[in-house]
Amino acid sequence: MTTITGVSVHDVRFPTSLSMDGSDAMNKDGDYSAAYVVLETDGELAGYGFTFTIGRGNDLCAEAARQYAAPLVGRDADALLDDLGGVYRELASDSQLRWLGPEKGVVHLGMAAVMNALWDMAARRAGVPLWRLLAEMTPEQLVDVADLRYLSDALTRDEAIALLEEMAPTRADRIAELEARGGYPCYTTSAGWLGYSDEKLRRLLQEAVDEGYGHVKLKVGANVDDDIRRLRIAREVIGWDAKLMIDANQVWDVPEAIEWVGRLAEFKPHWIEEPTSPDDVLGHAAVREAVSPIGVATGEHGMNRVLFKQLFQAGAIDYCQLDSARLASINEILAVYLMAKKFGVPVCPHAGGVGLCELVQHLSIFDFVAVSGSLEDRVTEFVDHLHEHFVDPCVVEHGNYVLPAQPGYSAEMLASSVAEYSYPDGDYWRGARAVA
Repeated sequence: MTTITGVSVHDVRFPTSLSMDGSDAMNKDGDYSAAYVVLETDGELAGYGFTFTIGRGNDLCAEAARQYAAPLVGRDADALLDDLGGVYRELASDSQLRWLGPEKGVVHLGMAAVMNALWDMAARRAGVPLWRLLAEMTPEQLVDVADLRYLSDALTRDEAIALLEEMAPTRADRIAELEARGGYPCYTTSAGWLGYSDEKLRRLLQEAVDEGYGHVKLKVGANVDDDIRRLRIAREVIGWDAKLMIDANQVWDVPEAIEWVGRLAEFKPHWIEEPTSPDDVLGHAAVREAVSPIGVATGEHGMNRVLFKQLFQAGAIDYCQLDSARLASINEILAVYLMAKKFGVPVCPHAGGVGLCELVQHLSIFDFVAVSGSLEDRVTEFVDHLHEHFVDPCVVEHGNYVLPAQPGYSAEMLASSVAEYSYPDGDYWRGARAVA
């Protein structure tokens, strides 16, 4: 029997604010951070997971993860991994932690980190990457782990099984298709951070074109005249055949969003992302109706599957941008993918933060193989930051995520990076305080 003997939780922060990486109209000076969880056993098996924040407050998420993980210590790892639906429901039903959400905010982020570590451990035990572990599960097994609570008015268990059964006989064909085309298509946000100079914007956009990207995204929303200038530069570099997406990061009220996007419509944006509060379902619906044919995308701050249910039911979005570390791991993400399939909404996951690209590649591959069966109008975010801190970093070639081959969820960080960037006592942060 393999026993979980301990949990280590690290507050890891990277000083991305110094280079303005990640800067946007709402979040101007973020230090990309991870509440990083390591589940330890009395054998060689381990599990690695995290949630993503942008600096101050990451310690709160780390503490929430620590409290969620504590009940796992001393238990049989195989029993837990054989029933990931059951352990998810057990952790989600902790009434005292749940009271602090429920199922939103810091506590939900903490649970995501712990469940991500358990799913990573499950894939490592099986000796396969997570996307393949999921793709090899039966429709019934997948629905057994999916969190379908509060969703029966939009998706029943029988409907979920039927959606998966429809795709099951041809899963292998789609894996072969991805291998033949070089991976799953992605877009880049690396050029588009709001704090970059025009010269840097132009240079990075040209690099994106040279690297084969057909989709790029720029941040907008601080100053409309600046946005017009930057989008003009973008079209000069990428041309009019490439897709150009824009992202306001929740900075506008609904009428302002409609007016502002109207000012930018001449540049033919493919979508406007997070045009207003992430919780405002009807606001998104109003924006969508007003700015069509420009699409509306949101979801990186979608707090749980119930919010996504309402977005789908209200016809409020054209693109679903679920986040691998804000939803409570695979169990809740599966439910959102299944609803998206039923409502015909493409899922284009958010991946702008540290480690998120490593995770979402697994999700998008699984979605194509086992749920949606389509690449039409689907593209997953890629940002070329901080991958060097991971044991199994994602690989992007010619605008595609190459299929991960190593066992796990690609979530393990290098021990040296954890030691250097742990806050506040890692080598980097001790040195930064000394200089200050």
